[in-house]
Amino acid sequence: MEEVIAKPIIAKELLESLQTKIEEEKQVIVHCCFPASPFLGNLIRIWNTTYLLDNSSSHKSKLIHAENITIYPNWTAVPFMRDFWFTLIFSGLPKDCTSFDFKEIIPEEGGFFVKSIKRNGSDVYRIKISE
Repeated sequence: MEEVIAKPIIAKELLESLQTKIEEEKQVIVHCCFPASPFLGNLIRIWNTTYLLDNSSSHKSKLIHAENITIYPNWTAVPFMRDFWFTLIFSGLPKDCTSFDFKEIIPEEGGFFVKSIKRNGSDVYRIKISE
């Protein structure tokens, strides 16, 4: 006699709450280009207080990981006369977000800021930043 394994029944409420958790876990990847500079010795860094700010709510997606750039207080040397690329990973944006700002909120001049980035289906973006 073949054994029949019953498929577990998961309450609808539990499935819905899990779906919300899955959506919250989505991440946003931002590839940033710091344009080539004619000056020698350029240094840049990113602060942990860099966010994606939803333009239609008070939601802030937090910086989770930075690749190819140092985090404050350390500095990264920018190659002379070459575009410098780095990648930032943020926590997910709300499902109904259609545009957002990229903003480095820091206690000094020169924080990075890119206004009104249009949301896309992949949540992977390429932006050009400058001080």
